[in-house]
Amino acid sequence: MILPDFKGFPRVGRIIGVDWGARRIGIAVSDETRGFVFVRPVVVIGQKMEHAQVVADIAQQEKVVGIVVGLPLYPDGKESQTTAYVKEFLENLSQKTQLPIVTVEENLTSVSAQEQMGRVRVRDIKERLDSQSARVILENAIAIINRAV
Repeated sequence: MILPDFKGFPRVGRIIGVDWGARRIGIAVSDETRGFVFVRPVVVIGQKMEHAQVVADIAQQEKVVGIVVGLPLYPDGKESQTTAYVKEFLENLSQKTQLPIVTVEENLTSVSAQEQMGRVRVRDIKERLDSQSARVILENAIAIINRAV
């Protein structure tokens, strides 16, 4: 189920952060206390792979209680074509899992993630940036949840 905000989102338990991409999906997972966030390897999507099923399977394997997905918007809050793709992904994901799903704006998460990665090779950026962005998305979501308590 897609939630409009964090009000109905579980307050305890592991959660997963997702940075959706047409070719790669970044994944990060919190611990039970949500004090730590761990990146997972980037999932490279093949032609016959369905994004939503891949994320639903990872969520089940990681034993999470909720999913947070980054929603790309322009700085002025307007939606882009990528926003439409992410919303379609959200609808498909909600069909694949019963877990609560919520979105957070992901403006500048890639920039923040890359800055935190420091000086790395271009190849490493491509291999790690999406999951590092998912980490930033998840850390932002945890901060929002903690402020609401």
